[in-house]
Amino acid sequence: MKLSTRGRYSTRLMLELGLRFGQGPVLLKDISKKQEISLKYLGQLIIPLKIAGLIKSTRGSHGGYFLAKAPEDIKLSQILRAVEGNLAFTECVDSPDICYRSGRCVAHDIWEDASKQFNDMLNSISLADMLKKHEKKSS
Repeated sequence: MKLSTRGRYSTRLMLELGLRFGQGPVLLKDISKKQEISLKYLGQLIIPLKIAGLIKSTRGSHGGYFLAKAPEDIKLSQILRAVEGNLAFTECVDSPDICYRSGRCVAHDIWEDASKQFNDMLNSISLADMLKKHEKKSS
């Protein structure tokens, strides 16, 4: 399984907002420049992150984007689900009814266990954790 560009870039967008948490709204063009992501693409990523309640925006001369919650209250799983959707390895994990074999399929059980472990790991990582790792890598 590969994470899409949407997931990777959204994580970097949120990391940038986390670095500036409490400093006021951030312009998308500043995030674009700092994270080397096109402004147009960032504009597409903002929408699902706002819908998920992870970021807010303000208009006007001092407008921009900012985190809707403190970094410790935002999980990596929330960021990825907002832009990627379901994080299960197979469709049958979340919708066993789509496959008549789900109840007796060993592979289904494996994908279900793997998906749970993957989601548990993503739920255990907060944006604050990522900011700490960023700080270590930057020093």
